[in-house]
Amino acid sequence: MRHELRGQSPASDALLGFDFGTRKIGVAVGHIETGIANPLRTLAAVRQKPDWQGLSDLIDTWKPCGLVVGVSRRADGSENRVTPRMLRFCRQLEGRFGLPVHQIDESLTTVEAKQLLFDETGVDATTLWRVQDRVAAQLILQTWLNENRKLAGGHG
Repeated sequence: MRHELRGQSPASDALLGFDFGTRKIGVAVGHIETGIANPLRTLAAVRQKPDWQGLSDLIDTWKPCGLVVGVSRRADGSENRVTPRMLRFCRQLEGRFGLPVHQIDESLTTVEAKQLLFDETGVDATTLWRVQDRVAAQLILQTWLNENRKLAGGHG
């Protein structure tokens, strides 16, 4: 069963989710049909810029029908110091890959990912640093999937 986003019939129902950071970007993959997101990998920044080749490789591999980016803001909704860079990343993704880019509030997802990894699985600090961003991306994408159940076929 295929679902439509923006009137297009996508080749797959995959979505990629991103936890944007200036040093690294966590990536997760999820599917509209199942409504489940999974951590995928972490891409290191290249000279404080996104690893566009790594992102392109992931998009070529997964052929997503859309992208979901977590955007942080202050509690009052105003921009923080990183928000403009996150919004620029969203525009660049859309411009480079021609896919719909959905923004979602990512407040505290990295903190939540750290808490989950440390408390629930007891990972050491080195592993935590390596995987926290991809788990944060999973939380971002899972939140989007949960909030868009109607688009995702109303499962659950």
